[in-house]
Amino acid sequence: MAHAGSSKSSRHYASNKTSAEKKRAYDRAYRKREKGSLAPDGPKKRRLNAEGAKRWAERKRRGIARKGGKDISHTKSGRLTTENRTKNRGRNGKNGNSTKK
Repeated sequence: MAHAGSSKSSRHYASNKTSAEKKRAYDRAYRKREKGSLAPDGPKKRRLNAEGAKRWAERKRRGIARKGGKDISHTKSGRLTTENRTKNRGRNGKNGNSTKK
C-alpha cells in the first residue's frame, strides 16, 4: 500500500501483495458504489428522485395517485398526459430508445 502504517492490517497488506491488490480492487468498487454517480446521495440519484417527485405530484394533482390505472406519460412537446400503462411502457423502440408520442 502507499502509506504503510503500524496497524496490524497495514503490516499484513505491506507483506502480502496479492491480498493488497484484492483490497484495493474492493475499495475502488466500494467507493464507486457509495460515492459515485449511483450513490444514495449522488447527482444521478438526486435527478431521478426529483423526476419521480414531479410525476408523483402530477398524479396527485390529477387525483389518480395510489389508484393504479393510467400512467403519466411525456409527449414530444414535453407535456404530461395520461396514457394506458401497457402502451406507455411498451413504447420502447429499437435498442430501448423511447418513441414519444
